[in-house]
Amino acid sequence: MKTYKIALLPGDGIGRDVTAAAWAVLEKAASLNGFSLDATSYPWSCDYYLENGSMMPADGIETLRSFDAILLGAVGWPRKVPDSVSLHGLLLPIRKAFVQYANIRPHRLLPGVQGPLRADGFDILCIRENTEGEYSGAGGRVHQGTDNEVAVETSIFTRTGVERILRFGFEQARTRRGKLASVTKSNAQKYSMVFWDEITQRLSAEYSDVEVTSYHIDAMAARMVMAPDSLDVVVASNLFGDILTDLGAAIQGGLGFAASANINPDRSAPSMFEPVHGSAPDIAHLGIANPIAAIWSGAMMLEHLGEAAAAARVMAAIEATTARGIGAIPGKDKTDAITASVLSALG
Repeated sequence: MKTYKIALLPGDGIGRDVTAAAWAVLEKAASLNGFSLDATSYPWSCDYYLENGSMMPADGIETLRSFDAILLGAVGWPRKVPDSVSLHGLLLPIRKAFVQYANIRPHRLLPGVQGPLRADGFDILCIRENTEGEYSGAGGRVHQGTDNEVAVETSIFTRTGVERILRFGFEQARTRRGKLASVTKSNAQKYSMVFWDEITQRLSAEYSDVEVTSYHIDAMAARMVMAPDSLDVVVASNLFGDILTDLGAAIQGGLGFAASANINPDRSAPSMFEPVHGSAPDIAHLGIANPIAAIWSGAMMLEHLGEAAAAARVMAAIEATTARGIGAIPGKDKTDAITASVLSALG
């Protein structure tokens, strides 16, 4: 029997609850499909930071490198640790160290889920550049605490980084409906975003079978609300992709349904899978977090591992659950009830 080694990083707040729920579903799916999952859980979190002065140990990256994949819950607890510390201490270093440059986030309505829009036939795959751009961490502050204080944050866009994420988007479009939307703000950012547009235009000649449209970020935000069914694959920079996918989560019914994958496409290092939502400290330990986004992320992990049948089985169980109205309305059902329904639907 094939066994996959999975690192579990439940993290903070509801991350622990939804990771436990997702893991129960994944283990059952693996058993039903003839393979096994071997989990090792790590307590790296804001509590870990308060005890040890870092979000993970110095050898954390090397510890994770030996795994086939990483399943993460949520990171952050602002009242305990500033988000700028928790994010740059755990999530971003993992993404960068393992060259997980493609952040994939699907946005569609599950059966039985009612979104806030009149449209319901959309199926958008957002591809976000995940290792550079606006989240590169280049910059600094000088004369801190004085009237002359200066803060500089520099976005880094490399030809390698931009080209590879666009190619990834083109390849995804080829497997779907053959439409790619490239998102920039090149009318205002005349260097980095014009650079992105130029590479998009050049690559489009290699992918003549894909219909390519370039949008400014503000126009794309409006289109996702007014005409989401017109979109197929959307590719954007780190910051723009981050914002657009929260909008995508909103139109698909809420963050409790928003899954994501941080992919290393050449598989030279493990990829990481996580729900889009945060740790939600206000509802942590109340047992009301929706685990569907985490379970969906787990299905994406199984597909990445090559277990397509098991991934499809998990997605079918999620859809059967929401079609029955369980987990379809935010806050209506308990975490355990939603998990039990998905487990039952697995067969």
